[in-house]
Amino acid sequence: MDPRRLRSAAAEYPYLRGLISVPAGALFIVSALGNWQWGPFAHTWVFLLALLLIAGACAAVARYYNEHFGRVTPSTRQQVKAAAVAIAGVALVFGGSLLLRSRADWSLDLPVNPIAIVFALLMLAYSAAVAGLRPHHLVIWGSLFVAGALPVWTGADPSNVGLVMCGAAVMVNGVLDHLALVRTFGPPTPSLGRG
Repeated sequence: MDPRRLRSAAAEYPYLRGLISVPAGALFIVSALGNWQWGPFAHTWVFLLALLLIAGACAAVARYYNEHFGRVTPSTRQQVKAAAVAIAGVALVFGGSLLLRSRADWSLDLPVNPIAIVFALLMLAYSAAVAGLRPHHLVIWGSLFVAGALPVWTGADPSNVGLVMCGAAVMVNGVLDHLALVRTFGPPTPSLGRG
């Protein structure tokens, strides 16, 4: 294998461990259900139990990747870049959401779903900065952006619907990232990380 391609693949690997995104996407949905106080989620303990189950699922998926694909630690430069995009993203999510649709006097109060729009932009920027944009990133995050930007979000606050949309997009993106990982590195190797 070409050494440049190998370095590039190793740099992308930590960000293509996509199955971790499936329970992470569930966190968005569980948060929306908790905000709505839907059914059993009207009880705080149900939400907390769901968080524990999601954390356990993330740990199990991380273990699967470590055992079957090994580990790669991103370079300090990559870690700093990922952290910078994440910090900027948090500011973008809060600021953008308030600017686009808030009842404050200084907001634009547009009939859009700010959570979907801002999260889509954040994920496009994050994907471009840390793993390189792939066609499925453009399709998933672009679709989320367009759905959020449609001027149909009038009436009640659409934030919880935006969380559900983001959660579904995170899950689909995670599965496609995992498939990209398998295409790049081959099928999982049994018990690679044990020893």
